[in-house]
Amino acid sequence: MTRVTLDELADLYRSGTPRGITSVCSAHPMVLAAALRHGRKTGATVLIEATCNQVNHQGGYTGMQPQDFADLVTLIAMRERCPRDQILLGGDHLGPNPWRDRPAEEAMTEAENMVAAYVRAGFSKIHLDASMGCAGEPAALDDETTAHRAARLARVAETTAKEAGLAPPRYIIGTEVPPPGGADHLLDTVTPTDPKAALETVRVHRMVFEAAGLGAALERVIGLVVQPGVEFGNANVIPYDPPAAQGLIATLTELPGLVFEAHSTDYQGAAPLSALVQDGFAILKVGPELTFVLREALYALDAVATDLLPDYGERPLKAEMEALMRAAPENWVRHYSGSEEAQRVLRHYSLSDRIRYYWAQPRAEAVVARLFEALEGKRVPQTLFWQHMPMAARFADRPLDPNDLLLWRVERSLRAYHAACNL
Repeated sequence: MTRVTLDELADLYRSGTPRGITSVCSAHPMVLAAALRHGRKTGATVLIEATCNQVNHQGGYTGMQPQDFADLVTLIAMRERCPRDQILLGGDHLGPNPWRDRPAEEAMTEAENMVAAYVRAGFSKIHLDASMGCAGEPAALDDETTAHRAARLARVAETTAKEAGLAPPRYIIGTEVPPPGGADHLLDTVTPTDPKAALETVRVHRMVFEAAGLGAALERVIGLVVQPGVEFGNANVIPYDPPAAQGLIATLTELPGLVFEAHSTDYQGAAPLSALVQDGFAILKVGPELTFVLREALYALDAVATDLLPDYGERPLKAEMEALMRAAPENWVRHYSGSEEAQRVLRHYSLSDRIRYYWAQPRAEAVVARLFEALEGKRVPQTLFWQHMPMAARFADRPLDPNDLLLWRVERSLRAYHAACNL
C-alpha cells in the first residue's frame, strides 16, 4: 500500500477512496519509539506533533524547544531504523495560548517567536490557533480577530521557511476542538461543529489571508479542525456518531482542497475510527490513549514483578507514582474532583491520563529503570500474564524484554489507527 501525504488527503476523499494519517501527539520517548517502529514496519507516514504548551521556544512543560524535540525524534528514528522521509513533524495549537494571561501584543510576539522556532526546526505541518483571548479579552475571539492573528503567524512561518531554505509548511486552521487532554466530567453527548460555523471560519480566513498577500500560504491550508462529536472524559468515551455529523460532513463539498482534522480521537476503537476517515476526518489525533496503555503495561509488569520476585517489593512503581503526584498536584488537582478515594483512582486510571506529566521526572525514571532491571531476561509464567495482562501472554515462558513488551502494547493501539487510515 502506497504511503499517503498530507497533500493527497483531500483528493483521495473526493475520489471516493478516502485515506487518513494518524497524528501521534506525545513527547514520551517510548510512545515515539513505538510510533516510529510501527512506521518502519508498515511504511506509513509517521506524523508526530508537539503542542504549544508542551514544546516552545522557552522550553514548555517538557523543557524542550522545537529543535530539541526534532532532535529527539531523529535519534529515536535512527534507533528504530525508521527512514527519515517517512517522518513528518507538526506543531499543534501554535498561537498565544501559553501566554494568554499577558496583553495580546506581548502574547502574539511570543507566539511569533515560537512559530519561527518550530519552522526552523523542520516542523512542516503547522496548526495556526490564535482563537483564545489574552489579558482583558473574551475567552474566545471572533473569527475575524482569530484569522488576522493566524495570518500574522503564517507570515512568520513563510518568512522563516524561506530564510532557512526549507519547503514552506502545510497549514491547519480552525479551533473548535475538545478540551486538551479530554474533559474533566462525565459526558453524555458532544455536539458536532455547526456546519455554518465551519464554512464561516474558512471564509473569513480566506478573506483575511488574501488581503494580507498570503495567497500562497492559503493554497497550503490542507485541513480544518472541527468537532466531529467525539470526546473522552475521565471515565467515559463518546463514540463517533456518523448520522449526527452528516450536516458537517456535507460542508466538505464546499471546501475544495480541505479535509477535517479530528482531535481527541483517543479510545474510539477501530470501527469509529474507520467511520471518521470514511467521512472525511482524514487526520486522526491521538495522545493520552498511547500513554494510558503504556502506563497500563508498566503497572502490569510492576504487579508481575511483585508476584515473581521476592525482593522486588509491593508494587513500588505504582507507589512511587502516587507519591510524585501527591507531592506535585498542579498537573491533576484542577481536573480530578470527588472524594479522596475517587481522586486516588483518577490519578492512576483516568482516561485523561494526567500521570503522563510525571514520567520524565528523575524519580519516575529511576523506578521504571529498576522494574526493567528486575524483569530483564526473566521467564514469566503464562499464568502471571493471564492474571495481570492477558493480552501479553505471548511474552510468557521466554526471556523477557520489558522494553519490547511496552512498545508492543503501544503499537497495538496504533494498529487500529493504521487500519482505519488505510481503508
